Amino acid sequence: MEAVTEGSWESLPVALSPGVLQALRELGFARMTPVQSATIPLFMNNKDVAAEAVTGSGKTLAFVIPILEILLRREEKLKKMQVGAIIITPTRELAIQIDEVLSHFTKHFPRFSGNIIVATPGRLEDLFRRKADGLDLAGCVKSLDVLVLDEADRLLDMGFEASLNAILDFLPKQRRTGLFSATQTQEVENLVRAGLRNPVRISVKEKGMAASNTQKTPTRLENYYMICKADEKFNQLVHFLRQHKQEKHLVFFSTCACVEYYGKALESLIKQVKIMSIHGKMKHKRNKIFTEFRKLPGGILVCTDVMARGIDIPEVQWVLQYDPPSSASAFVHRCGRTARIGNVGSALVFLLPMEESYVNFLSINQKCPMQEMKPQTNVLDLLPKLKSMALADRAVFEKGMKAFVSYIQAYAKHECNLIFRIKDLDFASLAKGFALLKMPKMPELRGKCFPDFTPVTVNTDSISFKDKNREKQRQKQLEQQRKERQENGGKKKFIKNKAWSKQKAKREKKKKITAKRKREEGSDIEDEDMEELLNDTRLLKRLKKGKISEEEFEKRLTGSQSRLKVEAVAELESEG
Repeated sequence: MEAVTEGSWESLPVALSPGVLQALRELGFARMTPVQSATIPLFMNNKDVAAEAVTGSGKTLAFVIPILEILLRREEKLKKMQVGAIIITPTRELAIQIDEVLSHFTKHFPRFSGNIIVATPGRLEDLFRRKADGLDLAGCVKSLDVLVLDEADRLLDMGFEASLNAILDFLPKQRRTGLFSATQTQEVENLVRAGLRNPVRISVKEKGMAASNTQKTPTRLENYYMICKADEKFNQLVHFLRQHKQEKHLVFFSTCACVEYYGKALESLIKQVKIMSIHGKMKHKRNKIFTEFRKLPGGILVCTDVMARGIDIPEVQWVLQYDPPSSASAFVHRCGRTARIGNVGSALVFLLPMEESYVNFLSINQKCPMQEMKPQTNVLDLLPKLKSMALADRAVFEKGMKAFVSYIQAYAKHECNLIFRIKDLDFASLAKGFALLKMPKMPELRGKCFPDFTPVTVNTDSISFKDKNREKQRQKQLEQQRKERQENGGKKKFIKNKAWSKQKAKREKKKKITAKRKREEGSDIEDEDMEELLNDTRLLKRLKKGKISEEEFEKRLTGSQSRLKVEAVAELESEG
């Protein structure tokens, strides 16, 4: 079915509880979005739903409200440690965000007996398999009423299919299941068939969109592109951000290393603006950064695609894509961080001259029209300042080299490889844009000459870390290397690496072997996450025995990945 209408919450064919309506008023949601008006009555009337709606259309409330109403209306109230609903979402940021939405509602039900888990797939599967510290989750979910798969297409893109199938095997068949996605893929369709029983399919288009229009970005989004050379991009970015200081922006880069490098560069060059960086390789810091940035009235978040899906950051005016993402669908999701739930917003992607055909590709492939924004004239050249920063601190120099290498490696793996061809890259211009002091030694550059790039005359080995401890450690390592060379007759060990683009088959094989090993071990999460999980369950056990207070439990749990939220007398809140 397709829905394009919206209305007041009181106009729903099923009545909402007074506490739910009160929470909606407090949150400022006076009217429903189309996906909410289409989905909530069906879900509350015990229908499985598979909902597809553009990003930023209000899907979270479309499943949070039915979950609460279904659990509130149970004839037999859930007992302590019984789980009534599970929400599975791809990232910890989304888990935190959903938990925050839930908390706005559950505070109105002091005796609320529904136990709700909000979890990422790897952590949840591990809870099921390991029974850590006596927590038998498989036994707790026998009373499960509702399962929600949020951002289902992203769950599958991130390789969670095996984990999802394992989780489904633990859950009772008699349940309501909702699958929510911004895009419909064959993998999502397979998941629908495996996990849902005769679902009602909902495809929601925004009001005012023609039936034949399948545009995947919000209609109130102004989408722009700018064509500029690689050595002009950074100057154009800084100029743009300086002109929009009072606003709130997301700036997307292709790799974690690029976020680390350019994030620090922007902090030095744009004053009186709060600039924060976040990427997937950060562990415990991610939650703090994400939560803090959401509360800011303005600022810049430099990020990777870890922020591209489902994240709702209030009042984002501009989404800037310094690097195009590795897939066309990710482009749409990045743009969807602004112009959310009826608000206006703008997005700008920077493209190299050889990448201009990407504009037509997006128009056809993603139904995503864009307008050209011309590069600004008389822009300050800030690359010499970046070079000076690298000469003054080895940390900056090394970050720049690492970012350059990671960018080329990511470029070699681009999904649209007919447009983004590594052989077409102007490496000299690119190196200038990264403000490199010299060209790095990497397989992709072997045998190539770069007459348009002039390295600095300084011996880069002489550049020191500003951090005295790091510099002291580096000198120790250099001394150790000198000793080893002396022992080897003055010869340096040399390992010939293959180009990244040549390693793909080998890497895929290794990835499959690793995945198989982890499945056999019954886990798909890292050792660090496993230690965090065990700590969480130990805390839970201490809380149950009365050895720590709820306040202490909350305090020590801060920074975890996803939440097992038990609302019975606010008993516990532990990551899943």
